[in-house]
Amino acid sequence: MAADHTEEGTLAPGEAHAEGGLPQMNVDTYASQIFWLVVTFTFLMVVLSRVAMPNIRGGLERRQNKIQGDLDAAQDLGKQAAESLEAYEASLASARGRALALEDESRKKVLADIEAQKDEAEAKSQAAMAEAEQRIAAARKSAAENVRKSAAGAAADVVERLIGERVSEAEADKAVEAAL
Repeated sequence: MAADHTEEGTLAPGEAHAEGGLPQMNVDTYASQIFWLVVTFTFLMVVLSRVAMPNIRGGLERRQNKIQGDLDAAQDLGKQAAESLEAYEASLASARGRALALEDESRKKVLADIEAQKDEAEAKSQAAMAEAEQRIAAARKSAAENVRKSAAGAAADVVERLIGERVSEAEADKAVEAAL
């Protein structure tokens, strides 16, 4: 009668639950629980494989295509940049070559102009020196002539004072010529 004295909701040892408790712990319902688990799992797998997985795959493919497109565009831009750099370097080398050629040409022109001016100045100085020498020679000749005439006149005057006779200019010239 100890079982009579138990409180409501508590079981005596060895007594089985008649009603209530956790249904998943009830051994009698294991088969139906496993069946519904398999049905539910299969249903979820079918829904996921038919609906969700294609959407996920499509998103991944779009993302992969976009990444690949961006990589291809970056590679094309890299090639264009390399080509632009090569063109720039070729243009720069060409410009340097032209600048060096112009510098060389200008240097040659300047040196030729300097040489021409030097030759012209040399020719002018030679002409001026020749003209000066001619003037000096003419001045010497004129001075020598004047000295000769003066000497002849002086000799004629000296002879006249010494001997009292006047000597002709021709004789005085001959005497000065002979003395010189």
